[in-house]
Amino acid sequence: MIRYPYLPDGATIGITAPSSGVQTELYDMLKQSINRMEARGFQTITGETVWTQDKAKSAPAHVRARELNRMMQDAKVDLLFPPWGGELLIEILEYTDFERFQPKWILGYSDTSVLLLALTLKTGIATAHAMNLFDLRGEKSDATTGMWRSVLATKPGSSITQYSSFKYQKEWKHDNPTPWVFHLTNPTEWKTISNNQEQLKGRLLGGCIDVIRHLIGTPYGNVQYFQEEMIDNDPIIWYLENCELSTTDLRRTLIQMKLAGWFANCSGLMFGRSEANRAVENYSVEDVYCDLSKDLGIPVIYDIDCGHVPPQMTFINGAYAEVDVKDGKGVVVQYFKS
Repeated sequence: MIRYPYLPDGATIGITAPSSGVQTELYDMLKQSINRMEARGFQTITGETVWTQDKAKSAPAHVRARELNRMMQDAKVDLLFPPWGGELLIEILEYTDFERFQPKWILGYSDTSVLLLALTLKTGIATAHAMNLFDLRGEKSDATTGMWRSVLATKPGSSITQYSSFKYQKEWKHDNPTPWVFHLTNPTEWKTISNNQEQLKGRLLGGCIDVIRHLIGTPYGNVQYFQEEMIDNDPIIWYLENCELSTTDLRRTLIQMKLAGWFANCSGLMFGRSEANRAVENYSVEDVYCDLSKDLGIPVIYDIDCGHVPPQMTFINGAYAEVDVKDGKGVVVQYFKS
């Protein structure tokens, strides 16, 4: 069964860096992010790993895992919120004491999605895929980003509805900061391979495909066990986002996921927007999605609000969802059912 954490008013946020920490020159941004959380009524506990970064990681794997384990076992901490993702979170999994984790939210995306997916698959504790802590350093949040707090405060047995964004960010403009952090300039359009309305129902699983693919064949990526033992063989809706994979590497990875059984009893797939989606010898990402839809005989929805092209919806790994896409707009209802 799925266990859903709950985010109370005045919650305590544990800030730790299971992947990358923060370089010295960006300390002011980190402090700003922490101050924003406290101004919104949260308490914060900041770990030591957040303040260090060397050799593509915040600290050696066992040090990162020890801090994560401590915060996940600390009854005072309600939410773990890394500053951002990184490259090498997978190094900590073998040192992570999943069996002793208390049900509490972990929130993030990119490399953090390795931890999110592994935790939900192994323990049935729901995890939250959305923005990073740094993305909330602004005075305000757009409507899509700002839903994270309401989603995490949804009580088990209840539901929460989210709507696709009106606009998304085409490019970062770090030299022109805004009160919202993001520069949302281009009209959002959720698309379907069928070019028709699509409706999906099932349990949500997903993350950044660049990194979660490395869970295949490990004790941390047993989707069959999760489906049989945790969700009573409910179908799965996969949401995936591509950070840096070429179109052909994306195709290879999706075939690997299929051959590994990750798409067995899957009711549909959703893909986030990506700047990496460039054609290789006339083979476009739309071709990839079309081939996948034909391979599996299921709907594919793409350019959704998920991933490295903000804003992002808050998707809960393990939650039962109903997704409706029509005329370029998307509605996602998540039910926090066990």
